[in-house]
Amino acid sequence: MYVAVKGGEAAIANAHRLLADRRRGDRALPAIGIEQIVAQLGLAVDRVMAEASLYGRALAALAIRQARGDMIEAIFILRAYRTTLPRFGYSRPVDTSAMVIERRVSATYKDLPGGQLLGPTFDYTHRLLDPSLLADADIDAPLEREDSGERVMRVSDILAGEGLVEHDGSLPDGHVPGDITREPLEYPMARDLRLQALARGDEGFLLALGYSTQRGYARTHPFVGEVRIGEVEVELDMPELGFSVSLGRIQITECQMIAQFKGSAKTPPQFTRGYGLVFGQSERKAMAMSLVDRALRAEEFGEDVVAPAQDEEFVISHSDNVQATGFVEHLKLPHYVDFQAELALVRRMRREYENAQNTNADLPEAAE
Repeated sequence: MYVAVKGGEAAIANAHRLLADRRRGDRALPAIGIEQIVAQLGLAVDRVMAEASLYGRALAALAIRQARGDMIEAIFILRAYRTTLPRFGYSRPVDTSAMVIERRVSATYKDLPGGQLLGPTFDYTHRLLDPSLLADADIDAPLEREDSGERVMRVSDILAGEGLVEHDGSLPDGHVPGDITREPLEYPMARDLRLQALARGDEGFLLALGYSTQRGYARTHPFVGEVRIGEVEVELDMPELGFSVSLGRIQITECQMIAQFKGSAKTPPQFTRGYGLVFGQSERKAMAMSLVDRALRAEEFGEDVVAPAQDEEFVISHSDNVQATGFVEHLKLPHYVDFQAELALVRRMRREYENAQNTNADLPEAAE
């Protein structure tokens, strides 16, 4: 028995075969493994985890391989997979003050409790191609030192000791944190919902908005109070046991940005905060997030909303790269009927325009 196959379906099937062939690459080369992507492309893996809202390095690496390195496509794939997973509860709030720190820097204090920990960073390297990587040369093992046991005090706690920074914030009694993955967005948004949206927002978009706030489009002069990268413990309450249990550790990046506030009739001059927290080592994203968070608090401090980064609906509505990609890329899909209607309309308007031009040209002759 023969089955008729439409030309479009055959073309799509072959496009999938071509994609699989390109994904495999040169057959003379060994295929890149998931472990290699996790170990050697860790920052890409961390971005996919953060913007897909799913912590799983192997899964993020698989999505990157499937997407042939297209980061937004990988985020889309992983976020779609996330929707298939059962949800059995919410963890307790993560205590970032108990973070096992790998990197911690502050631009506000040179010497501070716990010290500056540079960790792995591009900040102090020359942005030049390194030919030694072509040969996969041996590298020196990093130096280690004994843990001093000194408490890594937050910079914000130092300022709070003098009453120079706003309090850490509080929620009303009985407040239940929202969940943007289960509830439709409504404006205005509570800050907890806004931070959720920013945490999974597109890094490039937030980076551009954060940059705009530094160029005068929100009138802030921010300082990095602290950026820290490390592991935190995730715990889940077990009502039947009467206590919480540890689910394991995850790596996160946290940033507190501080900015001057001149005060008001009710509030003395002080520093205010912007906050960013994302999965993995993603400090550029965390910093951009904290800049935008502070800009979006303009009305809270009685500031005029004059810049795009201060407009909540503009920022949140356009920050999601999966939605943005879908809306832009759907333009590649067939729009034949729509275009034919537009084509007929433009042709009719063109005829009317030409008729009007001819009529106007005949008027002087008629007057003569």
